[in-house]
Amino acid sequence: MRLRTGGGTVRAPLAVPGVLALLALLGACDPGAPQGDAPGSTPQPLLAERPRFDGNAALELVRTQVDFGPRVPGTEGHAAQLAWMLELLREHADTVFTDAFTHTASDGAVLELTNLMASFRPESEHRILVLAHWDTRPTSDQAPDPADRDTPVPGANDGASGTAVLLQLARMMASQPPGTGVDLLFVDGEDYGPGTEDMFLGARRYAEGLSAGEGMGPGRPRFGVLLDMVGDAEPRFPAEGYSTDRAPQVVQRVWGIAARLGYGRYFPLDVVGYVNDDHVPLNDAGIPTINVIDFDYGPENAWWHTPEDTPEKLSTRTLGMVGEVVAELLYQGG
Repeated sequence: MRLRTGGGTVRAPLAVPGVLALLALLGACDPGAPQGDAPGSTPQPLLAERPRFDGNAALELVRTQVDFGPRVPGTEGHAAQLAWMLELLREHADTVFTDAFTHTASDGAVLELTNLMASFRPESEHRILVLAHWDTRPTSDQAPDPADRDTPVPGANDGASGTAVLLQLARMMASQPPGTGVDLLFVDGEDYGPGTEDMFLGARRYAEGLSAGEGMGPGRPRFGVLLDMVGDAEPRFPAEGYSTDRAPQVVQRVWGIAARLGYGRYFPLDVVGYVNDDHVPLNDAGIPTINVIDFDYGPENAWWHTPEDTPEKLSTRTLGMVGEVVAELLYQGG
């Protein structure tokens, strides 16, 4: 992902005046009450009892992924993780879809990529999309030591954390089905880089299919939630700029759920920047999609895109918190 304000890539928080409008929107609504579809107008689906989200199990799923090694397209770790995810998802989901495609990168490499989707209640027309990227970056371009910059990123937080939450949600929904249709989308090729022309590849592929009327999965989702960098032991998930601009009702619902569950201090309503990430192509395709993302990973963001992105930096508490918020959204029908 890339954090942007205006035309430049930055890492420092930046105040955004639009936060006042968002605060007014949130303040006018009861965050605990169903707000209807976001942004559609069809009736709410039935509610379902929410099981407990297991943060310890999610962290084990992170460790399994990192143990595969780098999940860079074309590597053994990438192939091993794909096979593992397919086996796990076919065990738990009602339906599993795969979409294999290629991309020729600016360095000439031909990338073999695969998007996966695990669908629950595929007969439901009311669908919610939750997505994360499962690949990892081939270079540690933010490493302070130049000698480390050709090292692939382990991707515990940047890749494995969001994927782990989705996989644990799949286990939950297999034992207790949600009251609405849910599609868990695992996108590939998000972080190849180094520039954005070779990033967000799986999300762009999925969005192009939607725009062409050939979307992957059982139906067009009403809205989406992207999880990226959601495991840091010191979490903070401010409202992201593109999310509040393009999917304010979804932000309203998710941040309201977090507040009601007692996590408001970790989901502040200040908008600190715009992140160019997998949610942008989905918004462009007409699917209001938000990004739940921690802008700072480690002291002064020191572990992002470095060899320090390892499982011991992550917390079962953080993974459990994010998983609980998303599960509440799904089991309450959005």
